[in-house]
Amino acid sequence: MLKDFKDFLLKGNLLEIAIGLILALAFKTVVDSLVNDIIMQIVAAIGGQPDFSSLAINVGDGRIRYGAFLTAILSFIIIGFVLFVIVKAYNRAVQMAKRGPDEDATEPGEDVLLLREIRDSLRARG
Repeated sequence: MLKDFKDFLLKGNLLEIAIGLILALAFKTVVDSLVNDIIMQIVAAIGGQPDFSSLAINVGDGRIRYGAFLTAILSFIIIGFVLFVIVKAYNRAVQMAKRGPDEDATEPGEDVLLLREIRDSLRARG
């Protein structure tokens, strides 16, 4: 049983998942900082406050905190957009890396073909 547990822990897939999780948590910190420290500050410059959590409606003894909900939705949309842009850029980079040299770029133009003909006819004369 101990050998099976050791084999389970040392499998490559588990290690890759752990590394991916650690990187994702570190990346989350970067995205949160981008949203809270930069983008929400721009929202604050436009809307007057970076966080809408103070917005609420008192109903009897209860309090409906719709501002916290608006802040969560806005953060979700911003984070989703940032991740979309990052994934789009990554996919474009992968596509460019997979793409070989352009076939159109390797074919000579008309002027190059004409120069080659002139070169060949000069060689034939000499």
